[in-house]
Amino acid sequence: MRAERERRRAEELCAAAVRALAGEPGLHFRGGRLHDGRRPVPLHAPHLRPAGEPWRGAGDGMALHLLHTDRDLHRGLRPESGVERLLFELLEQFRAEAQVPATWPGARRNLRERFERWSLAYHHDGHADTARGLLFYTVAQVCRARITGEPVVAETEDLIEPTRAAIAPSLGADLAGLRRTRRDQAAFARHARSLAAEVAALLTSDDAGDSGDAAAEEDRDSPLALLLDFDDEPGDGGAVALRERAVCDEHPGYRVFTTAYDREAGIASLVRPAALAGYRERLDREVERQGVNVARLARELEAVLAEPARDGWDGAQEEGLIDGRALARLISSPEERRLFRVERTRPVADVHVTFLIDCSGSMKQHAERVAVLVDLFARALDLLGARSEILGFTTGAWHGGRARRDWLRAGSPPVPGRLNERLHVVFKDAETPWRRARPDIAGLLKADLFREGADGEAVAWAAARARDAGRRALLFVLSDGSPMDGATALANGERYLDDHLREVVSAFEQEGAVEVYGLGVGLDLSPYYRHSLALDTGEGTGHRVFREIVGLIAASRRQ
Repeated sequence: MRAERERRRAEELCAAAVRALAGEPGLHFRGGRLHDGRRPVPLHAPHLRPAGEPWRGAGDGMALHLLHTDRDLHRGLRPESGVERLLFELLEQFRAEAQVPATWPGARRNLRERFERWSLAYHHDGHADTARGLLFYTVAQVCRARITGEPVVAETEDLIEPTRAAIAPSLGADLAGLRRTRRDQAAFARHARSLAAEVAALLTSDDAGDSGDAAAEEDRDSPLALLLDFDDEPGDGGAVALRERAVCDEHPGYRVFTTAYDREAGIASLVRPAALAGYRERLDREVERQGVNVARLARELEAVLAEPARDGWDGAQEEGLIDGRALARLISSPEERRLFRVERTRPVADVHVTFLIDCSGSMKQHAERVAVLVDLFARALDLLGARSEILGFTTGAWHGGRARRDWLRAGSPPVPGRLNERLHVVFKDAETPWRRARPDIAGLLKADLFREGADGEAVAWAAARARDAGRRALLFVLSDGSPMDGATALANGERYLDDHLREVVSAFEQEGAVEVYGLGVGLDLSPYYRHSLALDTGEGTGHRVFREIVGLIAASRRQ
Protein backbone atom coordinates (compact mmCIF):
# COMPACT_ATOMS: atom_id res chain seq x y z
CA MET A 1 0.00 0.00 0.00
CA ARG A 2 2.92 2.32 0.67
CA ALA A 3 4.21 1.65 -2.84
CA GLU A 4 0.75 2.42 -4.22
CA ARG A 5 0.63 5.74 -2.37
CA GLU A 6 4.08 6.65 -3.68
CA ARG A 7 3.00 5.79 -7.22
CA ARG A 8 -0.10 7.97 -6.88
CA ARG A 9 2.01 10.83 -5.55
CA ALA A 10 4.38 10.47 -8.49
CA GLU A 11 1.40 10.56 -10.87
CA GLU A 12 0.08 13.75 -9.28
CA LEU A 13 3.46 15.49 -9.52
CA CYS A 14 3.95 14.33 -13.10
CA ALA A 15 0.47 15.57 -14.09
CA ALA A 16 1.18 18.96 -12.49
CA ALA A 17 4.43 19.25 -14.46
CA VAL A 18 2.70 18.33 -17.74
CA ARG A 19 -0.08 20.87 -17.07
CA ALA A 20 2.46 23.61 -16.39
CA LEU A 21 4.63 22.88 -19.44
CA ALA A 22 1.81 22.24 -21.90
CA GLY A 23 -0.47 25.00 -20.59
CA GLU A 24 -3.51 22.70 -20.53
CA PRO A 25 -5.24 22.78 -17.12
CA GLY A 26 -7.44 19.72 -17.69
CA LEU A 27 -4.63 17.16 -17.85
CA HIS A 28 -4.49 14.41 -15.26
CA PHE A 29 -3.65 10.73 -14.95
CA ARG A 30 -6.28 8.05 -14.63
CA GLY A 31 -5.34 4.39 -14.56
CA GLY A 32 -1.77 5.26 -15.47
CA ARG A 33 -2.82 7.05 -18.66
CA LEU A 34 -2.86 10.79 -19.34
CA HIS A 35 -6.34 12.27 -19.82
CA ASP A 36 -7.51 15.69 -20.94
CA GLY A 37 -10.77 16.10 -19.06
CA ARG A 38 -12.75 13.00 -20.00
CA ARG A 39 -10.66 12.05 -23.03
CA PRO A 40 -7.54 9.87 -22.94
CA VAL A 41 -4.61 11.59 -24.67
CA PRO A 42 -3.28 9.37 -27.49
CA LEU A 43 0.41 8.88 -26.66
CA HIS A 44 1.77 5.60 -28.00
CA ALA A 45 5.56 5.98 -28.00
CA PRO A 46 6.69 3.03 -25.84
CA HIS A 47 9.30 4.97 -23.85
CA LEU A 48 6.60 7.36 -22.59
CA ARG A 49 4.73 4.65 -20.75
CA PRO A 50 5.74 5.47 -17.15
CA ALA A 51 5.90 1.97 -15.73
CA GLY A 52 8.61 3.11 -13.34
CA GLU A 53 11.13 5.84 -12.68
CA PRO A 54 11.88 8.39 -13.91
CA TRP A 55 8.45 9.99 -14.26
CA ARG A 56 9.94 13.39 -15.02
CA GLY A 57 11.24 12.37 -18.43
CA ALA A 58 7.92 10.79 -19.37
CA GLY A 59 6.05 13.94 -18.28
CA ASP A 60 8.39 16.24 -20.23
CA GLY A 61 7.97 14.06 -23.32
CA MET A 62 4.18 14.18 -23.03
CA ALA A 63 4.22 17.96 -22.65
CA LEU A 64 6.43 18.43 -25.72
CA HIS A 65 4.14 16.17 -27.74
CA LEU A 66 1.14 18.28 -26.75
CA LEU A 67 3.00 21.50 -27.54
CA HIS A 68 4.48 20.57 -30.92
CA THR A 69 2.15 17.95 -32.46
CA ASP A 70 -0.98 19.01 -34.30
CA ARG A 71 -3.29 16.16 -33.26
CA ASP A 72 -5.69 16.49 -36.20
CA LEU A 73 -2.84 16.57 -38.71
CA HIS A 74 -1.15 13.64 -36.99
CA ARG A 75 -4.35 11.61 -37.02
CA GLY A 76 -4.82 12.25 -40.75
CA LEU A 77 -1.26 11.30 -41.70
CA ARG A 78 -0.54 8.26 -39.54
CA PRO A 79 -0.83 4.66 -40.80
CA GLU A 80 -3.86 2.74 -39.66
CA SER A 81 -2.30 0.06 -37.50
CA GLY A 82 0.47 -2.45 -37.00
CA VAL A 83 4.20 -1.94 -36.86
CA GLU A 84 4.01 0.96 -39.32
CA ARG A 85 1.85 2.96 -36.95
CA LEU A 86 4.04 2.08 -33.95
CA LEU A 87 7.13 3.38 -35.76
CA PHE A 88 5.28 6.46 -37.01
CA GLU A 89 4.14 7.30 -33.46
CA LEU A 90 7.68 6.79 -32.17
CA LEU A 91 9.23 9.02 -34.84
CA GLU A 92 6.71 11.81 -34.20
CA GLN A 93 7.54 11.67 -30.50
CA PHE A 94 11.25 11.96 -31.33
CA ARG A 95 10.43 15.00 -33.49
CA ALA A 96 8.55 16.62 -30.59
CA GLU A 97 11.43 15.92 -28.20
CA ALA A 98 13.85 17.52 -30.64
CA GLN A 99 11.94 20.82 -30.14
CA VAL A 100 12.94 21.10 -26.47
CA PRO A 101 14.03 24.74 -25.93
CA ALA A 102 17.62 25.53 -25.01
CA THR A 103 16.23 27.24 -21.89
CA TRP A 104 14.99 23.83 -20.64
CA PRO A 105 18.27 22.00 -19.93
CA GLY A 106 16.63 19.98 -17.17
CA ALA A 107 13.92 18.73 -19.52
CA ARG A 108 16.54 17.73 -22.09
CA ARG A 109 18.39 15.75 -19.44
CA ASN A 110 15.15 14.11 -18.23
CA LEU A 111 14.19 13.09 -21.77
CA ARG A 112 17.59 11.54 -22.38
CA GLU A 113 17.48 9.66 -19.08
CA ARG A 114 13.97 8.39 -19.79
CA PHE A 115 14.91 7.05 -23.22
CA GLU A 116 18.07 5.42 -21.86
CA ARG A 117 16.10 3.70 -19.09
CA TRP A 118 13.62 2.31 -21.61
CA SER A 119 16.42 1.24 -23.97
CA LEU A 120 18.39 -0.60 -21.30
CA ALA A 121 15.26 -2.27 -19.94
CA TYR A 122 14.41 -3.44 -23.47
CA HIS A 123 17.93 -4.82 -23.86
CA HIS A 124 18.27 -6.41 -20.41
CA ASP A 125 14.86 -8.09 -20.67
CA GLY A 126 16.12 -9.96 -23.72
CA HIS A 127 13.85 -8.29 -26.27
CA ALA A 128 16.83 -7.49 -28.51
CA ASP A 129 17.93 -11.13 -28.58
CA THR A 130 15.67 -11.91 -31.55
CA ALA A 131 16.24 -10.63 -35.07
CA ARG A 132 12.99 -8.71 -35.16
CA GLY A 133 13.47 -7.27 -31.68
CA LEU A 134 16.99 -6.16 -32.54
CA LEU A 135 15.86 -4.55 -35.80
CA PHE A 136 13.16 -2.52 -34.02
CA TYR A 137 15.60 -1.50 -31.28
CA THR A 138 18.25 -0.45 -33.80
CA VAL A 139 15.81 1.65 -35.80
CA ALA A 140 14.65 3.39 -32.60
CA GLN A 141 18.24 4.17 -31.56
CA VAL A 142 19.39 5.39 -34.98
CA CYS A 143 16.29 7.50 -35.65
CA ARG A 144 16.37 9.27 -32.28
CA ALA A 145 20.07 9.99 -32.66
CA ARG A 146 19.53 11.42 -36.14
CA ILE A 147 16.47 13.52 -35.23
CA THR A 148 17.67 14.94 -31.89
CA GLY A 149 21.40 15.05 -32.61
CA GLU A 150 22.19 13.03 -29.48
CA PRO A 151 24.31 9.83 -29.52
CA VAL A 152 22.86 6.34 -29.31
CA VAL A 153 22.92 4.55 -25.94
CA ALA A 154 26.58 3.73 -25.36
CA GLU A 155 26.04 0.34 -23.70
CA THR A 156 24.36 -1.13 -26.78
CA GLU A 157 26.27 0.69 -29.51
CA ASP A 158 28.34 -2.39 -30.42
CA LEU A 159 25.22 -4.56 -30.37
CA ILE A 160 23.37 -2.50 -32.99
CA GLU A 161 26.31 -1.72 -35.26
CA PRO A 162 25.92 -4.71 -37.68
CA THR A 163 22.18 -4.10 -38.04
CA ARG A 164 22.73 -0.35 -38.48
CA ALA A 165 25.20 -1.00 -41.29
CA ALA A 166 22.79 -3.43 -42.97
CA ILE A 167 19.80 -1.04 -43.02
CA ALA A 168 21.70 2.15 -43.85
CA PRO A 169 21.44 1.80 -47.65
CA SER A 170 17.65 1.41 -47.64
CA LEU A 171 16.86 3.95 -44.90
CA GLY A 172 19.55 6.56 -45.45
CA ALA A 173 17.51 8.99 -47.57
CA ASP A 174 14.56 9.01 -45.18
CA LEU A 175 16.86 9.36 -42.15
CA ALA A 176 18.37 12.48 -43.70
CA GLY A 177 14.86 13.77 -44.46
CA LEU A 178 13.76 13.27 -40.86
CA ARG A 179 16.61 15.45 -39.61
CA ARG A 180 16.04 18.11 -42.26
CA THR A 181 12.26 18.44 -41.76
CA ARG A 182 12.04 18.01 -37.99
CA ARG A 183 10.42 21.44 -37.58
CA ASP A 184 7.75 20.83 -40.24
CA GLN A 185 5.29 18.18 -39.08
CA ALA A 186 3.66 17.55 -42.47
CA ALA A 187 6.97 17.22 -44.35
CA PHE A 188 8.42 15.11 -41.56
CA ALA A 189 5.42 12.76 -41.72
CA ARG A 190 6.13 11.88 -45.35
CA HIS A 191 9.61 10.63 -44.50
CA ALA A 192 8.33 8.97 -41.31
CA ARG A 193 5.66 7.01 -43.24
CA SER A 194 8.17 5.93 -45.85
CA LEU A 195 10.67 4.77 -43.26
CA ALA A 196 7.96 3.01 -41.22
CA ALA A 197 6.75 1.13 -44.29
CA GLU A 198 10.28 0.06 -45.18
CA VAL A 199 11.03 -1.21 -41.68
CA ALA A 200 7.66 -2.97 -41.43
CA ALA A 201 8.48 -4.78 -44.65
CA LEU A 202 11.85 -5.85 -43.21
CA LEU A 203 10.21 -7.06 -40.02
CA THR A 204 7.76 -9.26 -41.92
CA SER A 205 10.22 -10.55 -44.53
CA ASP A 206 12.12 -13.79 -44.32
CA ASP A 207 15.35 -11.78 -43.97
CA ALA A 208 14.21 -10.38 -40.60
CA GLY A 209 14.55 -13.69 -38.81
CA ASP A 210 14.17 -17.42 -39.03
CA SER A 211 11.42 -19.01 -41.06
CA GLY A 212 8.85 -21.65 -40.25
CA ASP A 213 8.16 -22.72 -36.70
CA ALA A 214 11.07 -20.75 -35.28
CA ALA A 215 9.75 -17.48 -36.72
CA ALA A 216 6.25 -18.22 -35.46
CA GLU A 217 7.60 -18.88 -31.98
CA GLU A 218 9.57 -15.63 -32.15
CA ASP A 219 6.47 -13.68 -33.19
CA ARG A 220 4.54 -14.98 -30.19
CA ASP A 221 7.31 -13.90 -27.85
CA SER A 222 8.04 -10.60 -29.60
CA PRO A 223 7.76 -7.47 -27.43
CA LEU A 224 6.19 -5.71 -30.40
CA ALA A 225 2.95 -7.56 -29.64
CA LEU A 226 2.77 -5.66 -26.34
CA LEU A 227 3.41 -2.31 -28.03
CA LEU A 228 0.79 -2.58 -30.78
CA ASP A 229 -2.14 -1.66 -28.53
CA PHE A 230 -3.68 1.43 -30.11
CA ASP A 231 -6.86 1.54 -28.07
CA ASP A 232 -8.05 4.94 -29.33
CA GLU A 233 -11.60 6.05 -29.57
CA PRO A 234 -12.54 7.26 -33.07
CA GLY A 235 -10.78 10.53 -33.77
CA ASP A 236 -8.74 10.13 -30.61
CA GLY A 237 -12.13 10.65 -29.31
CA GLY A 238 -14.39 11.89 -26.72
CA ALA A 239 -15.95 8.70 -25.41
CA VAL A 240 -14.16 5.96 -23.53
CA ALA A 241 -13.26 3.10 -25.90
CA LEU A 242 -15.44 0.02 -25.57
CA ARG A 243 -13.13 -2.91 -26.13
CA GLU A 244 -16.00 -5.36 -26.23
CA ARG A 245 -18.60 -3.38 -28.11
CA ALA A 246 -21.79 -5.18 -27.22
CA VAL A 247 -23.47 -1.81 -27.79
CA CYS A 248 -23.40 -1.52 -31.55
CA ASP A 249 -24.03 1.56 -33.65
CA GLU A 250 -27.76 0.80 -33.79
CA HIS A 251 -28.03 0.80 -29.97
CA PRO A 252 -25.64 3.42 -28.58
CA GLY A 253 -25.50 4.51 -24.98
CA TYR A 254 -26.56 3.01 -21.67
CA ARG A 255 -29.97 1.44 -21.41
CA VAL A 256 -32.23 -0.15 -18.77
CA PHE A 257 -34.50 -2.99 -19.84
CA THR A 258 -37.13 -2.30 -17.18
CA THR A 259 -37.45 -0.08 -14.12
CA ALA A 260 -40.58 -1.84 -12.87
CA TYR A 261 -38.75 -3.57 -10.03
CA ASP A 262 -36.30 -0.80 -9.08
CA ARG A 263 -36.52 0.40 -5.48
CA GLU A 264 -35.12 3.03 -3.16
CA ALA A 265 -35.58 2.04 0.48
CA GLY A 266 -34.48 2.99 3.96
CA ILE A 267 -32.59 0.24 5.70
CA ALA A 268 -35.19 0.19 8.49
CA SER A 269 -37.73 -1.21 6.01
CA LEU A 270 -35.37 -4.06 5.07
CA VAL A 271 -34.15 -5.17 8.52
CA ARG A 272 -36.10 -5.95 11.70
CA PRO A 273 -35.54 -3.45 14.59
CA ALA A 274 -34.26 -6.23 16.86
CA ALA A 275 -31.67 -7.24 14.25
CA LEU A 276 -30.56 -3.61 13.84
CA ALA A 277 -30.07 -3.33 17.60
CA GLY A 278 -27.89 -6.43 17.58
CA TYR A 279 -25.87 -5.14 14.65
CA ARG A 280 -25.37 -1.82 16.51
CA GLU A 281 -23.98 -3.56 19.58
CA ARG A 282 -21.53 -5.45 17.39
CA LEU A 283 -20.52 -2.27 15.57
CA ASP A 284 -20.03 -0.35 18.84
CA ARG A 285 -17.63 -3.02 20.07
CA GLU A 286 -15.58 -2.76 16.88
CA VAL A 287 -15.57 1.07 16.99
CA GLU A 288 -14.32 0.96 20.58
CA ARG A 289 -11.61 -1.53 19.61
CA GLN A 290 -10.28 0.82 16.92
CA GLY A 291 -9.70 3.59 19.45
CA VAL A 292 -10.13 6.49 17.01
CA ASN A 293 -10.26 9.95 18.58
CA VAL A 294 -13.40 11.44 16.99
CA ALA A 295 -12.68 14.99 18.22
CA ARG A 296 -9.25 14.88 16.60
CA LEU A 297 -10.76 13.57 13.36
CA ALA A 298 -13.28 16.42 13.43
CA ARG A 299 -10.46 18.97 13.77
CA GLU A 300 -8.60 17.46 10.83
CA LEU A 301 -11.76 17.51 8.72
CA GLU A 302 -12.38 21.11 9.72
CA ALA A 303 -8.94 22.07 8.39
CA VAL A 304 -9.78 20.83 4.87
CA LEU A 305 -13.55 21.36 4.71
CA ALA A 306 -14.26 24.57 6.64
CA GLU A 307 -14.22 28.05 5.12
CA PRO A 308 -14.03 31.32 7.12
CA ALA A 309 -17.43 32.93 7.62
CA ARG A 310 -18.35 36.32 9.08
CA ASP A 311 -19.34 36.21 12.73
CA GLY A 312 -19.82 39.85 13.76
CA TRP A 313 -17.29 42.49 14.85
CA ASP A 314 -14.84 42.96 17.71
CA GLY A 315 -14.79 46.60 18.91
CA ALA A 316 -12.37 48.64 21.06
CA GLN A 317 -9.36 47.67 18.92
CA GLU A 318 -6.21 49.78 18.37
CA GLU A 319 -6.20 49.09 14.62
CA GLY A 320 -8.66 48.10 11.96
CA LEU A 321 -11.68 50.00 10.61
CA ILE A 322 -12.81 53.17 12.36
CA ASP A 323 -15.79 52.54 14.63
CA GLY A 324 -18.13 55.53 14.26
CA ARG A 325 -19.82 54.73 17.56
CA ALA A 326 -16.54 55.27 19.44
CA LEU A 327 -15.63 58.68 17.99
CA ALA A 328 -17.38 60.53 20.84
CA ARG A 329 -14.82 59.07 23.24
CA LEU A 330 -12.05 60.78 21.27
CA ILE A 331 -13.41 64.20 22.30
CA SER A 332 -13.62 63.34 25.98
CA SER A 333 -10.37 61.33 25.99
CA PRO A 334 -7.93 62.61 23.33
CA GLU A 335 -5.43 59.93 24.30
CA GLU A 336 -7.89 57.13 23.53
CA ARG A 337 -6.57 54.75 20.85
CA ARG A 338 -9.17 51.98 20.93
CA LEU A 339 -11.39 53.51 18.29
CA PHE A 340 -11.34 50.71 15.74
CA ARG A 341 -13.11 47.47 15.06
CA VAL A 342 -12.15 44.30 13.20
CA GLU A 343 -14.35 41.71 11.58
CA ARG A 344 -14.63 38.42 13.42
CA THR A 345 -14.64 35.16 11.46
CA ARG A 346 -15.02 31.54 12.38
CA PRO A 347 -14.56 28.35 10.36
CA VAL A 348 -17.81 26.93 9.00
CA ALA A 349 -18.04 23.53 7.29
CA ASP A 350 -20.95 24.28 4.96
CA VAL A 351 -20.57 20.99 3.09
CA HIS A 352 -22.60 17.95 2.16
CA VAL A 353 -20.61 14.70 2.39
CA THR A 354 -22.01 11.47 0.94
CA PHE A 355 -20.63 7.97 1.42
CA LEU A 356 -21.84 5.59 -1.28
CA ILE A 357 -21.09 1.96 -0.43
CA ASP A 358 -20.86 -0.84 -2.95
CA CYS A 359 -23.00 -3.63 -1.48
CA SER A 360 -21.95 -6.30 -3.96
CA GLY A 361 -21.17 -9.83 -2.83
CA SER A 362 -17.41 -9.37 -2.77
CA MET A 363 -17.77 -6.45 -0.34
CA LYS A 364 -19.40 -8.65 2.28
CA GLN A 365 -16.03 -9.54 3.80
CA HIS A 366 -15.23 -5.82 4.23
CA ALA A 367 -18.65 -4.82 5.62
CA GLU A 368 -17.61 -4.46 9.25
CA ARG A 369 -14.55 -2.31 8.54
CA VAL A 370 -16.48 -0.13 6.09
CA ALA A 371 -19.27 0.32 8.66
CA VAL A 372 -16.73 1.48 11.26
CA LEU A 373 -15.24 3.92 8.76
CA VAL A 374 -18.48 5.63 7.74
CA ASP A 375 -19.90 5.58 11.28
CA LEU A 376 -16.89 7.48 12.67
CA PHE A 377 -16.88 9.90 9.75
CA ALA A 378 -20.57 10.65 10.18
CA ARG A 379 -20.03 11.30 13.89
CA ALA A 380 -17.09 13.63 13.23
CA LEU A 381 -19.01 15.52 10.54
CA ASP A 382 -21.89 16.00 12.98
CA LEU A 383 -19.46 17.68 15.41
CA LEU A 384 -18.54 20.10 12.60
CA GLY A 385 -22.14 20.93 11.79
CA ALA A 386 -21.74 19.43 8.30
CA ARG A 387 -24.42 17.36 6.57
CA SER A 388 -23.67 13.74 5.77
CA GLU A 389 -25.41 10.88 4.02
CA ILE A 390 -24.62 7.16 3.99
CA LEU A 391 -26.04 5.35 0.99
CA GLY A 392 -25.62 1.90 -0.50
CA PHE A 393 -26.41 0.15 -3.76
CA THR A 394 -27.11 -3.47 -4.56
CA THR A 395 -29.69 -5.50 -6.48
CA GLY A 396 -32.99 -6.95 -5.39
CA ALA A 397 -32.04 -10.41 -6.64
CA TRP A 398 -29.18 -12.50 -7.99
CA HIS A 399 -28.72 -13.11 -11.73
CA GLY A 400 -31.30 -10.60 -12.91
CA GLY A 401 -34.33 -11.67 -10.94
CA ARG A 402 -37.71 -10.62 -12.33
CA ALA A 403 -36.16 -8.20 -14.84
CA ARG A 404 -34.29 -11.05 -16.54
CA ARG A 405 -37.39 -13.26 -16.56
CA ASP A 406 -39.31 -10.47 -18.32
CA TRP A 407 -36.49 -10.24 -20.87
CA LEU A 408 -36.62 -13.97 -21.54
CA ARG A 409 -40.40 -13.82 -21.95
CA ALA A 410 -39.92 -10.96 -24.43
CA GLY A 411 -37.80 -13.22 -26.65
CA SER A 412 -34.35 -12.12 -25.33
CA PRO A 413 -33.91 -9.06 -27.57
CA PRO A 414 -30.23 -8.13 -28.13
CA VAL A 415 -28.51 -5.46 -26.07
CA PRO A 416 -31.25 -5.08 -23.45
CA GLY A 417 -29.14 -2.88 -21.17
CA ARG A 418 -29.12 -3.23 -17.39
CA LEU A 419 -30.93 -6.45 -16.63
CA ASN A 420 -31.54 -6.65 -12.89
CA GLU A 421 -33.64 -5.21 -10.08
CA ARG A 422 -31.87 -2.09 -8.82
CA LEU A 423 -31.93 -1.51 -5.06
CA HIS A 424 -30.66 1.78 -3.61
CA VAL A 425 -30.49 1.83 0.18
CA VAL A 426 -30.46 4.85 2.53
CA PHE A 427 -28.63 4.12 5.79
CA LYS A 428 -28.54 7.77 6.88
CA ASP A 429 -30.03 10.78 5.15
CA ALA A 430 -28.75 14.32 5.41
CA GLU A 431 -31.50 15.49 7.75
CA THR A 432 -30.95 12.82 10.37
CA PRO A 433 -28.20 13.43 12.95
CA TRP A 434 -25.72 10.67 13.67
CA ARG A 435 -27.15 9.89 17.11
CA ARG A 436 -30.60 9.07 15.70
CA ALA A 437 -29.14 7.21 12.70
CA ARG A 438 -26.88 4.93 14.76
CA PRO A 439 -29.05 1.78 14.47
CA ASP A 440 -29.61 2.25 10.74
CA ILE A 441 -25.89 2.68 9.98
CA ALA A 442 -25.31 -0.71 11.59
CA GLY A 443 -27.60 -2.20 8.93
CA LEU A 444 -24.46 -2.43 6.78
CA LEU A 445 -23.70 -5.62 8.71
CA LYS A 446 -26.72 -7.43 7.23
CA ALA A 447 -24.97 -10.12 5.17
CA ASP A 448 -27.77 -11.01 2.72
CA LEU A 449 -28.00 -7.37 1.59
CA PHE A 450 -24.86 -7.85 -0.51
CA ARG A 451 -25.65 -9.12 -4.02
CA GLU A 452 -24.69 -7.38 -7.28
CA GLY A 453 -24.67 -3.76 -8.45
CA ALA A 454 -24.74 -1.18 -11.23
CA ASP A 455 -22.17 1.37 -10.05
CA GLY A 456 -22.78 4.03 -12.69
CA GLU A 457 -26.47 4.45 -11.87
CA ALA A 458 -25.68 4.52 -8.14
CA VAL A 459 -23.06 7.24 -8.54
CA ALA A 460 -25.51 9.33 -10.60
CA TRP A 461 -28.19 8.85 -7.93
CA ALA A 462 -25.93 9.78 -5.02
CA ALA A 463 -24.38 12.73 -6.85
CA ALA A 464 -27.82 14.10 -7.74
CA ARG A 465 -28.85 13.98 -4.06
CA ALA A 466 -25.64 15.76 -3.04
CA ARG A 467 -25.92 18.42 -5.73
CA ASP A 468 -29.50 19.24 -4.74
CA ALA A 469 -28.31 20.07 -1.22
CA GLY A 470 -27.06 23.48 -2.42
CA ARG A 471 -23.71 23.25 -0.61
CA ARG A 472 -20.21 22.19 -1.46
CA ALA A 473 -20.73 18.49 -2.16
CA LEU A 474 -18.29 15.62 -1.74
CA LEU A 475 -19.10 12.06 -2.78
CA PHE A 476 -16.96 9.14 -1.58
CA VAL A 477 -17.55 5.83 -3.35
CA LEU A 478 -16.32 2.81 -1.39
CA SER A 479 -15.84 -0.26 -3.57
CA ASP A 480 -13.52 -3.22 -3.99
CA GLY A 481 -13.58 -3.54 -7.76
CA SER A 482 -15.27 -2.94 -11.07
CA PRO A 483 -19.07 -3.10 -11.47
CA MET A 484 -20.53 -6.57 -11.78
CA ASP A 485 -24.00 -7.86 -12.57
CA GLY A 486 -23.94 -11.31 -14.14
CA ALA A 487 -27.17 -11.04 -16.13
CA THR A 488 -26.28 -7.64 -17.58
CA ALA A 489 -22.75 -8.74 -18.48
CA LEU A 490 -23.94 -11.90 -20.27
CA ALA A 491 -26.53 -10.01 -22.32
CA ASN A 492 -24.50 -6.87 -23.14
CA GLY A 493 -20.77 -7.65 -22.75
CA GLU A 494 -18.48 -7.74 -19.76
CA ARG A 495 -17.50 -4.06 -20.00
CA TYR A 496 -21.00 -2.64 -20.33
CA LEU A 497 -21.38 -1.49 -16.70
CA ASP A 498 -17.66 -0.74 -16.50
CA ASP A 499 -17.79 1.79 -19.32
CA HIS A 500 -20.99 3.37 -18.04
CA LEU A 501 -19.35 3.99 -14.66
CA ARG A 502 -16.42 5.72 -16.38
CA GLU A 503 -18.79 7.92 -18.38
CA VAL A 504 -20.85 8.92 -15.32
CA VAL A 505 -17.84 9.72 -13.13
CA SER A 506 -16.13 11.67 -15.92
CA ALA A 507 -19.29 13.72 -16.49
CA PHE A 508 -19.51 14.75 -12.83
CA GLU A 509 -15.77 15.45 -12.64
CA GLN A 510 -16.06 17.66 -15.71
CA GLU A 511 -19.12 19.47 -14.36
CA GLY A 512 -17.43 20.13 -11.00
CA ALA A 513 -20.63 20.54 -8.98
CA VAL A 514 -19.83 17.39 -6.99
CA GLU A 515 -16.32 16.32 -5.95
CA VAL A 516 -16.18 12.57 -6.60
CA TYR A 517 -13.62 10.39 -4.80
CA GLY A 518 -13.00 6.68 -5.17
CA LEU A 519 -11.98 4.78 -2.04
CA GLY A 520 -10.78 1.35 -3.10
CA VAL A 521 -11.04 -1.27 -0.39
CA GLY A 522 -7.74 -3.02 -1.05
CA LEU A 523 -7.87 -2.05 -4.72
CA ASP A 524 -6.79 0.85 -6.93
CA LEU A 525 -9.83 2.63 -8.41
CA SER A 526 -7.85 5.18 -10.45
CA PRO A 527 -9.13 3.73 -13.79
CA TYR A 528 -12.56 5.07 -12.79
CA TYR A 529 -11.93 8.05 -10.50
CA ARG A 530 -9.55 10.95 -11.00
CA HIS A 531 -9.20 11.33 -7.23
CA SER A 532 -8.82 7.91 -5.67
CA LEU A 533 -7.16 6.15 -2.78
CA ALA A 534 -6.51 2.47 -2.12
CA LEU A 535 -7.36 1.75 1.52
CA ASP A 536 -5.57 -0.95 3.46
CA THR A 537 -8.06 -2.05 6.11
CA GLY A 538 -6.49 -5.45 6.68
CA GLU A 539 -5.28 -4.50 10.16
CA GLY A 540 -8.47 -2.66 10.99
CA THR A 541 -9.34 0.95 10.43
CA GLY A 542 -7.28 3.02 12.85
CA HIS A 543 -6.56 6.72 12.55
CA ARG A 544 -4.09 6.18 9.69
CA VAL A 545 -6.89 5.41 7.23
CA PHE A 546 -8.83 8.54 8.22
CA ARG A 547 -5.69 10.64 7.86
CA GLU A 548 -5.16 9.28 4.34
CA ILE A 549 -8.71 10.22 3.32
CA VAL A 550 -8.30 13.72 4.76
CA GLY A 551 -5.05 13.98 2.82
CA LEU A 552 -6.86 12.96 -0.38
CA ILE A 553 -9.33 15.83 0.08
CA ALA A 554 -6.51 18.30 0.70
CA ALA A 555 -4.56 17.07 -2.35
CA SER A 556 -7.59 17.42 -4.64
CA ARG A 557 -8.09 21.04 -3.56
CA ARG A 558 -4.48 21.87 -4.44
CA GLN A 559 -4.88 20.58 -8.00
